[in-house]
This record gives sequence, C-alpha cells and structure tokens, in this order.
Amino acid sequence: MSEDPRLDAARYRVEKLQREMDAEAEGDAPAEAEAAPPEADQVRSSPGTSMATDRAAFVETSIQQAIRRGDFDDLPGAGKPLEGLGAQHDPDWWIRRKIQTEKLTGLGPPSLMLRTEHAQFSERADAFFREQEVRDYVADFNRRVIEARRQLQGGPPVVTPLHDVEEEVAAWHERRAARHAAASATAEPETPRQRRRRRWLRRSRP
Repeated sequence: MSEDPRLDAARYRVEKLQREMDAEAEGDAPAEAEAAPPEADQVRSSPGTSMATDRAAFVETSIQQAIRRGDFDDLPGAGKPLEGLGAQHDPDWWIRRKIQTEKLTGLGPPSLMLRTEHAQFSERADAFFREQEVRDYVADFNRRVIEARRQLQGGPPVVTPLHDVEEEVAAWHERRAARHAAASATAEPETPRQRRRRRWLRRSRP
C-alpha cells in the first residue's frame, strides 16, 4: 500500500476499469458495474485499438489528470536528491536499505553480512582486550569469507577482502596505545594505591 491514499484510490480505479474491460472483451460484462470515468469511454471508443493499447492510454490519461490536479505535489522526498546517486552500484542495495531502516541485525545473505562486518572491522577488533583474541577473530573472519566465496549457501558473489593477521594486530596495538595516551592526558594523576592495583592486575593476567 502507498502512503498516499489518493494514489491508492487512483490505482483502484485503474484496476477496476481493467477488470470491466476484460469482462466486456470476453462477453461477460458485469451487470451492476459502476459508471467508468469519461476519459475511459473516450479511450474505449477509439476504433482499431487493442485492449492493451486502451489500457495504456487510460493509465497515461489518468496520470496526466492527477498531475494537473496536483495529486503528486508535496510527496515525501520531493525536491531532494536521490540517496546513493553516483555511488558504486550495489546489487544488494535493497537488502541493505531494509536492514538500515528496520534496524535489523544478524539477517541477510553472507555477502552483505560480511561486507557490513568488514566496514566495522576495526571497531569490532577494538572490543577485544588480548592480542590472541584479535588473532582468533581475524582468522575466523577470513574463514567465513572463504566459505562464502565458495557459495555454499548461495546468494550474490562475495567481494569482501581477507584481512592480514599481523597487520590487524599491529593496527590494534596502535589504536590501543593512542587511546591510552589520550586517556592519560586527560585523566587525573594516579594514586599510589591505583598504581599498585594496576601492576597487580597486569601480573595476574595469563
């Protein structure tokens, strides 16, 4: 259903007229059919035209009349640029738009899910506290990309690249060090008790 009830009403009239015209063509016109609009009589009275041509002419006439009445004025998005115009073609754009608008998670073909995860890779890696966890995550991501490329589950082709484990670990250390430096610059001086606790936690980690 459309968000504009006027468009729904126009579509209903067109569909109703088509059903009546089909019934007349088969010699079984409805006995109590509502009166068709004047423009429909003009279309059907044209000699030598096919049923499909009559339908197309009536639809075009209805659209032009609706435009003159202003039925299409002030529709949502009027005067705004098309979203994503000029960007690289994405065959999964409609799935991506649905997931974004509905705020869905964990849904979609592997190609789309991996592409989304690839865009958020650094953020996901920064959620880990240990280097080994980062290595395991990169290895698991690469494994899933390779499996998706084999099209074991079908769907569009996978274009997500693999990630180098050593590069991702080095980048993870750099981002972590930068965050700690920024936090230290704005944090209050550490008390002796906090310093002892931090050293104890560091030694207790496996």
